[in-house]
Amino acid sequence: MNIASATITLFLLRGDAKGLRTAEISNWSGKAVAAPRTEIDDLLSREELEKSGVYILTGTDPDSGSPRAYIGEAEVIRERLKQHKTKDFWVSAVVFVSKDENLTKAHVRYLEGRLISEATRIGRFKLENSQASGSKLPESGRADMNVFLSRIQQLLPVLGSELLVPIAPGTSGTSSVVPAALVCRVKDARALGQSTPDGFVVFKGSTAVLLERPATAKRQPYIIALRKELVANGTLTESNGLLMFTKDTEFSSPSAAASVIHGGGANGLTEWRTERPLNHDLHQREG
Repeated sequence: MNIASATITLFLLRGDAKGLRTAEISNWSGKAVAAPRTEIDDLLSREELEKSGVYILTGTDPDSGSPRAYIGEAEVIRERLKQHKTKDFWVSAVVFVSKDENLTKAHVRYLEGRLISEATRIGRFKLENSQASGSKLPESGRADMNVFLSRIQQLLPVLGSELLVPIAPGTSGTSSVVPAALVCRVKDARALGQSTPDGFVVFKGSTAVLLERPATAKRQPYIIALRKELVANGTLTESNGLLMFTKDTEFSSPSAAASVIHGGGANGLTEWRTERPLNHDLHQREG
């Protein structure tokens, strides 16, 4: 999905960037209203919440510590959000409505389905509701709602949520530029990845050494801990005497990624080397 350039107007009602705020895009009929849970009553008092729309609740899974989200829709957002006060995981809410009141029940059900589908595909958050009722729309309606969805994708990061930000740049269809992949090799392990705005992503199908270096536990215990975490959550699985990445995985830096692959401290600035421009799938890259 190609996303056009945009002028965004962000209004901080109390001057607090994380407090109650609204966001609009020029020449777009939609509007976002966001607030932390601590200001839920102020959010519920907003007149925008009398309308139909979609909403996103985000927080942390209390069991796993991983990001967690709930995506919903309602004809009257205020009444639905009141019901979610009993959910304890979420700490922030974002609501999307239409300023011209042209969002029907069918429209918001379609948007909910697309949002859930995109968030599931990207995989940054564990969704509390991974199934949506969805809605069938005529071709013109789908086109309008897909534009609405693209604007939601633009606004969410501005409002502090990476729910719909692809882990690997260039995989969302928002750019015609194919990023150059970088390769990291050690022994029989080979990994492909690239820099991201937040650090570095290692692509699905990449491999890391199975065992850590003997001195790593003493000198770099954080590497041991990170590798164990990735194995425990299924990101790394043993395959043919190596550890294989089961999904695109983002790290805080190129060195953190290289260290996991090496099983010990590694300088990401020298270990990641230029590869030719490649497609997102690892096997397609190698072809």
